[in-house]
Amino acid sequence: MILEGKTALITGAGRGIGQGIAMSLAEAGANIVAADLDINIARQTAEKVQQLGRKSLALEVDVTDPDSIHKMMQQAEEQMGPIDIAVNNAGILSIHPIAELSANAWDQVMNVNARGVFLCTQAELAVMRPRKFGRIINIASIAGKVGFPNLSHYSASKFAVIGFTNAVAKEVAAEGVTVNALCPGIVGTGMWRGPDGLSAAWAQDGESEEESWERHQKTLLPQGEAQTPEDMGQLAVYLASAAHVTGQAIAVDGGFSL
Repeated sequence: MILEGKTALITGAGRGIGQGIAMSLAEAGANIVAADLDINIARQTAEKVQQLGRKSLALEVDVTDPDSIHKMMQQAEEQMGPIDIAVNNAGILSIHPIAELSANAWDQVMNVNARGVFLCTQAELAVMRPRKFGRIINIASIAGKVGFPNLSHYSASKFAVIGFTNAVAKEVAAEGVTVNALCPGIVGTGMWRGPDGLSAAWAQDGESEEESWERHQKTLLPQGEAQTPEDMGQLAVYLASAAHVTGQAIAVDGGFSL
């Protein structure tokens, strides 16, 4: 298997895209550290990994807190060995028109999505650079390539992730560490589906959440169908194994973005 003997750490691994990436990396041979703010759902992912015959560890982490990240890294390396691959996936979304966007809502999204990626990347590089090997994958979004109405703060955070990724990749390019961004398109996880998701918020008059979900797939995506967490996992496996791909922001979005 292409990642046999490697250990991967994924934040926000308890559900959705994070869990999909964790499972794909495990299927490719990696052992998995599943980290999440909610330790219970992190454990569920770790149990799924174990069912594949891979070693796994569930850890609790708050990616906005440097001390929490330091503890996560220390526990991960003590119990699972060197971290070879890190996927900084933890993220949040809220929906606000710019006229109603509060400073607090802005800060919440930026703290998790941008500050969290910065703090995790910094901690991961501290253990990867001395070993001259590492693969860091930061989860951005198509909203980090194209702005969306009522998501100015979310788009800002994801544009920040892409710029940060490109800059750091160049800084460590000669040290055996690659840093890339993965940009999911429309994925049927919590950010899109359900009463608080985008498809409900963007439903037209008289349109159900399900009808809105179907319409957005057909109108936004040239392929006409949503992507899956497993689609994200396929790219993560590639980036985790590619030695000479770095500084990129690659979309898995059915042809939506350029």
